[in-house]
Amino acid sequence: MDQLEFFEIPSPCIGVCQAGKAGYCTGCYRSREERLHWHQASPYAKRIIVKACNRRKKLAAKSKVSGIEEINQPSQASLFGDE
Repeated sequence: MDQLEFFEIPSPCIGVCQAGKAGYCTGCYRSREERLHWHQASPYAKRIIVKACNRRKKLAAKSKVSGIEEINQPSQASLFGDE
C-alpha cells in the first residue's frame, strides 16, 4: 500500500542535463528511464528515485575524491522493466 502524499514530490532536476559516462545525468543523477518516466511515476517510485539519486551523488563525490573514474560506478537496472 502506498503512503498518502500531501505534497507533490518535486523533480530533482537542477537544469544541468548532460549524461555522464555511467549513463546518469550529471546534474540530478537520474538515469534516462527515470527522467523519461518521472511524470508517470507513482509517489512511491519518485521517493525511491530521489533516494537513488542521493546515493549516486555521494558515490560520485567519493570517486572524485579518491580518483576513481565515473565509469567504474555500478550502473542501476531500470526501475520500469524496460531493460
